Amino acid sequence: MNEIGSDINLIGLFLSAFVSSTLLPGGSEIALVYLAQQGEHSPAALWLAATTGNTLGGLSSWLLGWWLQHRFPLRRLDDSKHRQALVRLRRWGSPVLLLSWLPVIGDPLCLVAGWLRIGLGRALLFIALGKGARYAVLLALSA
Repeated sequence: MNEIGSDINLIGLFLSAFVSSTLLPGGSEIALVYLAQQGEHSPAALWLAATTGNTLGGLSSWLLGWWLQHRFPLRRLDDSKHRQALVRLRRWGSPVLLLSWLPVIGDPLCLVAGWLRIGLGRALLFIALGKGARYAVLLALSA
């Protein structure tokens, strides 16, 4: 494949990972494994594209939570997933964001972390570590 097509694959993986990490469904894991098996990209490039996209998607959920708390400070989190995330974050603190890669609970964890005003630096660190580890395991298993 030519260089432009190769770049488009990495951009597509990045976008898939970003969407997968928001409150919308996505399939970044399938895209990552498929591209890894094609062998046109280094595992490091694939890992970086997927991890960056997924981390930024998680941070967009964090930002939404931060904005909601700032804009509507008296509003409560009514969704049961958000309440569970609130309990976990209050109990374990920002390291629980290592679990932000998990389906169903990961997105609410990021949103509630912003709502609780967990610092951007700590949120970024733990979200990136958790998501990066997941993609590293997927790449190792697909080799």
